[in-house]
Amino acid sequence: MQRLSLLALWRREFSNYNAGKFRQDLMAGLTVAAVALPLALAFGVASGATAAAGLVTAILAGLIIGALSGAPYQISGPTGAMSAVLIVIAQRVGVEGVWMTGLIAGVIILVIGLLRMGRFVAFIPSSVISGFTSGIAFIIFVGQIDNFLGVHTEGGESAAFKFLGYFRGGFTPEWTAIVIGLVVVAIMLFWPARLGRYAPGSLIGIIVATLIAVVTGWPVEHIGDIPRTILLDQRLTFDTIPWDRIDELFIPAMSVAALGAVESLLCGAVGSKMTGIRLQANQELIAQGIGNIVIPFFGGVPATAAIARTSVGIKSGGQTRMMSIIHALALLAAALLFAPVIALAPLTALAGVLMVTAVRMNEWDAIHFMFSHRFKTGVVTFLITFLATITLDLTQAIIIGGIISAGIFINQVANLEVDIRGVDVERMRARGMELKTDCKYIRVAFLTGPLFFAATNTFNEAFAHEEDVDTLILSMRAVPLIDLSGIEALHSLHDTLAAQGKTLMLAAVQPKVMRMLERAGLDEAIGKENFFWSADRAILVAEARYEHRQAQTVNEIESAPVVEPMAMPI
Repeated sequence: MQRLSLLALWRREFSNYNAGKFRQDLMAGLTVAAVALPLALAFGVASGATAAAGLVTAILAGLIIGALSGAPYQISGPTGAMSAVLIVIAQRVGVEGVWMTGLIAGVIILVIGLLRMGRFVAFIPSSVISGFTSGIAFIIFVGQIDNFLGVHTEGGESAAFKFLGYFRGGFTPEWTAIVIGLVVVAIMLFWPARLGRYAPGSLIGIIVATLIAVVTGWPVEHIGDIPRTILLDQRLTFDTIPWDRIDELFIPAMSVAALGAVESLLCGAVGSKMTGIRLQANQELIAQGIGNIVIPFFGGVPATAAIARTSVGIKSGGQTRMMSIIHALALLAAALLFAPVIALAPLTALAGVLMVTAVRMNEWDAIHFMFSHRFKTGVVTFLITFLATITLDLTQAIIIGGIISAGIFINQVANLEVDIRGVDVERMRARGMELKTDCKYIRVAFLTGPLFFAATNTFNEAFAHEEDVDTLILSMRAVPLIDLSGIEALHSLHDTLAAQGKTLMLAAVQPKVMRMLERAGLDEAIGKENFFWSADRAILVAEARYEHRQAQTVNEIESAPVVEPMAMPI
């Protein structure tokens, strides 16, 4: 695939830009802004910061990341996955920890992009992603129960323990908060899809909830003041950097970086399927890195590409990255013009938005497919990742998910198949190859899979009992790679056969594998005359050599001098 620079991406998008495309970008950007506004406010609060911080994040992400993105359709901002990690950091270190975590994560993501390692971020099984996503959705849902009920309860060691704590009672729900929250939930669930194209249910729900709270005067908590600026008073500065806790924040920052990178690339994969435009993964990570380095200095929280907002933009007809920029400017206008109105929105309304969003976050189709078809490995991986996410620290859950991913990968690629067969003489003769013998002294082993450290036991066991053979041919067309352990196993097999006066031949060796054999000097040890482009050719040569040796043996016997037996004394 062709890799395009940022300038090349801009030229491709704007070479034929006209008023018609701008109108499409304008309408799509305004539509995305309507969707992003309530989510930005909600995720800002859910991240342990403020609604204003979420709004600033969405504005700056739309401007900076949108302009530098690896695809025209990516819309970035605060997300649920991020908030689930950040709320823990905010509780432990404070909002300064959230800012610093975002800054460190931005540097990590930027380095990954500059080193062109974007494709490695995608090496995570779908079952792990689904389990982690469901776990994060559970954390977000549980984290909003207090706001939804209008209460303040003690925190738990994890989301699972926090959830179980509600069943012990000890608190009195505020019915007014519940009513307003249920209104928002009902509007989001039953808002017609055809109207959602113009005004999303989440925005309508918050507007209706705010009107109810204002008209009735019910005593519910509100968002609070929204500053009419994108440079918040509370922001990261060099004076507020918690230098003494950097080491404590580094591991969480790696978690945030992993989440941001994976979520951005997954969003790009979804957008690519919808538009047919391929995401430039490394450029996307560079954009995400730069954005997350800048945003904390304005008081925002970490951002990443958001699938929901990106999908809305694509479906609304967005053409270029101007859509992201317009959506950011619309949010800025909302902050400047409607800040006093936004401040009146009840927290229970944001809780309702987040709860519905959390339920929708789950990859229900993938989960149903996995369980209904009883993919045992996928189901077990999903459940382990989900339980680890809701019961442990999210950093630990990511590590467990990484270990599971590595285990699944090794288990899958280590599946070396060795199929040892005799020579099908009739088949070869039918293909015009003249064989003079039955070739029972030749065995052909067809190898399928990589020959590396995890597969050497299978390789060694396969040839442990091949004793009635004069020539062993390894057909390696389906061996894509070999490592040092594989080379040692191959060398050992050759030495064993050579010690028994037998021959090892290799056929159809892939160029990449052949280069490794040459580096190890194994081509010389086995003998270059024993490498062939096909197993059939190796069989013909093996038969010719065998006949030649047999003929030599007969000649030696016939030419040997006849020794008369000694006369026995009488």
